[in-house]
Amino acid sequence: MDRRTYPVAIGTQHVDLPVVALGEDLALALLITVDMGVGFMERAGAELAGVLRPFDVDIVVTVATMGIPVAVEVTRHLGLDQYVILHKTPKIHLADAISEPVKSITTGVEQRLLFDRARVPDVAGRRVAIVDDVISTGASTGTALRLLRAVGAHVVAIGTLVTEASLWRTSLGEDAEHVHALGAIPVFRPDGEGGWREDWVG
Repeated sequence: MDRRTYPVAIGTQHVDLPVVALGEDLALALLITVDMGVGFMERAGAELAGVLRPFDVDIVVTVATMGIPVAVEVTRHLGLDQYVILHKTPKIHLADAISEPVKSITTGVEQRLLFDRARVPDVAGRRVAIVDDVISTGASTGTALRLLRAVGAHVVAIGTLVTEASLWRTSLGEDAEHVHALGAIPVFRPDGEGGWREDWVG
């Protein structure tokens, strides 16, 4: 069957995500948080904050760009004020950033995850929750973990709106047990009839 959208539950909310081909052998259901609307993100953030609240989080960290709306709402609903953004695009204030290489499934090229040195005191010795929109291969999350631990952060939880397939479990190893998600989606492979089939392995 030719899929154009894929229905998914994200916490108590239900959405139809567009299925977009990345090539002949792979398609993804795209969750674009900056297009989901204020109401959706407010509710999703509240629900994810509820999952993370038992971990007594001091500060929330995310990866730009799609993770930013998640971080804002989770931070708000945890009753916190500050959050930290790890960037993939060089900015003027990141000239002396701590960096690690990372490769995303949606970009397909190696980038660098950049951590502003000025924000190190905000996470060093503190209980940190990493949040994101989607955890797919686990590459961005694993890189964020390395960066944060290198500066003395204590990562107590990883929260995401959805996990995608299951490659992230292998990539994150023992850290996979820290992942808490509001939903799960597959990737998609050719079904041999001109359409796509669900692949929960990846």
